[in-house]
Amino acid sequence: MGRHLGEAIEAFEKDYSQSQLVVDVGKPEREASHFNPASRIDGRLIFLARSSAIEDRRHMALHDPEKLDIGLQAKPLKIVDLFCGTGGFSQGAHAAGFEVVAAYDRDPILTSSFRANFPSTPLHLRNLAWTTGERLRRDAGCEIDGMIGGPPCQGFSEMGLRSKDDPRRQLLRHFFRLVSEVDPKFFVMENVRGLGFPSARPTLDAALDLVRERYDLLGPLVWDAASFGAATTRPRLFVIGIRKDLERSLTRERVEAKMRCPATVQDAIADLEAARELEEDADGFDHWRTTRPWRPSTYAIKLRRGGLFTGHRSTIHSESVRLRFSTVRQGGFDKIGRHPRLAWNGQCPTLRAGTGSDRGSFQSVRPIHPEEDRVITVREAARLQGFPDDHRFHPTVWHSFRMIGNSVSPIVGEAVLTAVRECLIPPPIDETDLLQELVVASLDG
Repeated sequence: MGRHLGEAIEAFEKDYSQSQLVVDVGKPEREASHFNPASRIDGRLIFLARSSAIEDRRHMALHDPEKLDIGLQAKPLKIVDLFCGTGGFSQGAHAAGFEVVAAYDRDPILTSSFRANFPSTPLHLRNLAWTTGERLRRDAGCEIDGMIGGPPCQGFSEMGLRSKDDPRRQLLRHFFRLVSEVDPKFFVMENVRGLGFPSARPTLDAALDLVRERYDLLGPLVWDAASFGAATTRPRLFVIGIRKDLERSLTRERVEAKMRCPATVQDAIADLEAARELEEDADGFDHWRTTRPWRPSTYAIKLRRGGLFTGHRSTIHSESVRLRFSTVRQGGFDKIGRHPRLAWNGQCPTLRAGTGSDRGSFQSVRPIHPEEDRVITVREAARLQGFPDDHRFHPTVWHSFRMIGNSVSPIVGEAVLTAVRECLIPPPIDETDLLQELVVASLDG
């Protein structure tokens, strides 16, 4: 082909409506199971995502969704997401092969884009302290196989006051109360690691007493999103319960078998560097497109959606702030604002939420871009946390960072829930492997 590589890629991107583009400029021998080689340009290959992969978001998961049992894909386990926020846990659940049949939260701002991101999941704005398990069953309209959720963590956070009088601490107990009333096959609870500190552990133990008789418990255990492949360090406490009558044991080793090397900041955001703004829509979202050839990492490829995304406007800093940022090395800290500067070859520190207007409207400290003298954008934060590019947040930067900072990383959510699914519904036995085991067994004895 006579066109230059950049022109060819731009032409393919313009036609994303027929087949969303995921560009991978690599050697011919590079394997890309989800992609079809479109053509060879300048001796290299351009890959387009198969249409079947685009139609099902599970095919863009960080763990291989094609290993899902066919029966499970046709009839996935049905779960509800409590304290859902923007839907990080729901993203992980979909990627792991579950169907989220209902979601709950009481914050209309943190959930403002939930219906756009998950149009098939009914969202209920409701105070779960006043909700019963029977109401959850009616809302779901089916048997609830599992319950997931991250009850508000501010009352236990290392960064907060950890006041025993904080009313949000009671929502932890209500999570387990609802589990005891619904009696699903399993539950997964995520929270800050401060919940496991001596000052908070009695509160957790008292809440777990509501489900100990019916469930085999794994945890509390602290797992870091980076240990499961995310580009951010985010240690969080998890408790998983499997109903005892199912006689399915989930071990720590089974979950930690899903661990992988962490992605780097460069893996997550480098391909956003030359993005071009397209327009602002009627809802106030800014729309962007990648504009030049870039070999995205495997991590970025699995989060991209045809090179289109929202929420990438840069913060306009004063000249004095830009000058101050310019003196901060990668991996260092701005001494005045305490902004950490990201390092291309490292991971982002835990992204924090800040507070809503009811608690002072405090913005969290945002990291500085590795090279540009500015704080990171909403989309860059979303990539670091593991959200796909088609996930919308809020038209304002402040609320968008609240959404991301309060969310469960979709990457660790997917890994944990994949382990749960495989525990409840073991993958089909490979007949070849079974035959080999029988042969070995017969030779041994």
